[in-house]
Amino acid sequence: MATQQYRIDSAEDSEIHGKLHIEGSRITVRDVHVRVEQRGLAPDRVAERYNLDIADIYEALAFYHNTPEEMRRVERRHERAAGEARERSSLTPPDI
Repeated sequence: MATQQYRIDSAEDSEIHGKLHIEGSRITVRDVHVRVEQRGLAPDRVAERYNLDIADIYEALAFYHNTPEEMRRVERRHERAAGEARERSSLTPPDI
């Protein structure tokens, strides 16, 4: 079986806060997944918006689905960071 080569920069090689992203761009694999598969944006619209080839979008989606363990780690890190941000930006006063 052939090994799939992706044009995805690994978290270790990433200059974008250690997040997997399309090589030569700043959009992350997770962002592509969210925009296309959760928000329902057309892949060609996402490609156009980020000045990418549509093949890059499909490659990011393939990477997302072909590396489930890695993407689960990405999702957990994202949820943890989002939770911490919510706590820091809470508008409720501290208990006295």
